[in-house]
Amino acid sequence: IADMFTIETHPLLDARILRTDFPKPLGEMSSEGMELPPSHYFDGETAAPVKSSVEVRLAVRNLLRHGGFKPTGRSKPASEYLIKAAANGKLSPINLAVDVCNAVSLHSGLPISVIDPDLATPPFRLAIAKNESYVFNRTGQEIQLDGLLCLFDAMGPCGNAVKDSQRTKTSETTTSTLSIIWGTKDLPGHSEATAAWYRKLLESAGATVQLQQP
Repeated sequence: IADMFTIETHPLLDARILRTDFPKPLGEMSSEGMELPPSHYFDGETAAPVKSSVEVRLAVRNLLRHGGFKPTGRSKPASEYLIKAAANGKLSPINLAVDVCNAVSLHSGLPISVIDPDLATPPFRLAIAKNESYVFNRTGQEIQLDGLLCLFDAMGPCGNAVKDSQRTKTSETTTSTLSIIWGTKDLPGHSEATAAWYRKLLESAGATVQLQQP
């Protein structure tokens, strides 16, 4: 992974990058039986090695504020959206890659981007966006990215801690994913522990995972 990535200097970013290769297309795989029900976040039944907290949520927001972005309202971190969706029973299964990502993000409190690298154009970089935007869903809605820390490929921004780009999202035919854990140095050890659990879950589903620690 390392030879395809550059990371812009940032005082707070403590990202982890995972490349995952699945034995079959995601449309032929299932996350059933992996014991990832969102309800575990609320009832404490899970054995998740990482936990979200008010401290985690504030630290993530501070990370995103560094470039001038305002992570509030509809632009709040994706990990906060997951908490609300799970509480309302609206966190439905999508595919194995996204379901595992959502479970890890929900419990850790760290936003995680997941893209299909076969739909992107290397090289990749992590940097703060300037006057840029992209479509983030099938209906064509756009998010303005000014000041937001993003994942870029050669075509432009394609992921961040709020909403990932529609052009590189996973589908039933996806066989590989690239994940960015948007961790912060204000939470020592949290990114590393989150990445380790994320990797363990993916490997338990039969995937091969490469982890880069910047």
